[in-house]
Amino acid sequence: MAKRRKRKLSSRPIVSGYLEKVSADIFDRYKEEIVSVIAGHQGIYALYDKNKLHNVGLASDLKNRIKQHLKDKHQDRWSHFSLYIIRREEHTKEVESLFLRIYRPRGNVVKGKLRRAINLLPKLEAQVKERNKQEIEDIFKGYKLFDKKKKKHRRKHKIKKFNSLRGYFPQGKVIHANYKGKQYKAWVFSNGRIKVNGEIFDSPSLAGLAVTKKETMNGWRFWKYKDKNGRLVYIDKLRK
Repeated sequence: MAKRRKRKLSSRPIVSGYLEKVSADIFDRYKEEIVSVIAGHQGIYALYDKNKLHNVGLASDLKNRIKQHLKDKHQDRWSHFSLYIIRREEHTKEVESLFLRIYRPRGNVVKGKLRRAINLLPKLEAQVKERNKQEIEDIFKGYKLFDKKKKKHRRKHKIKKFNSLRGYFPQGKVIHANYKGKQYKAWVFSNGRIKVNGEIFDSPSLAGLAVTKKETMNGWRFWKYKDKNGRLVYIDKLRK
């Protein structure tokens, strides 16, 4: 047995009929014909002064509303009209509000209100601010990294200035260290500078960092020297 194809449901239109740019003179001459077309329908009407939109409004009876405008204060300000029949009456006010907000006709005093709609501007503003914040962080990321390197360099300079072995070993000295089961030796010159692994450093801490590859350390509690009794003691003892 052949399967039945499901009928695709189409949404019903909001606007079920319309007349556009009809002359006011034609309304006077062919009232009966126009009435037979729009009588009993509700919807939106638009009044034009030649090609410029003058006024937008809603009406539960389009026929009577246009007839009224032929006699009221708008009479000398419009020459053509358009009519849009709205299928369901509860949609007419919202459609009118859209017209008013988009076109801002000169003849309308009030601004269309979308009572149940959410203003998305605050949400958009928050997202734009978040994106700008991220973009600013990305732009200045390189500067911050450069600034950190400068600060790190300043800290190293401070270590060099206040943690030198100058004056402790006038004749020079071999110092020792044990790190991860491996023995290391370094030579201290008479001016306090330290040579280890072919490089020269100004402080015990910098020399220790060259061995351990750590970011920070206390070289005075890392390196040892042989005292007069031949025992290995931390160079930190020299400062006491």
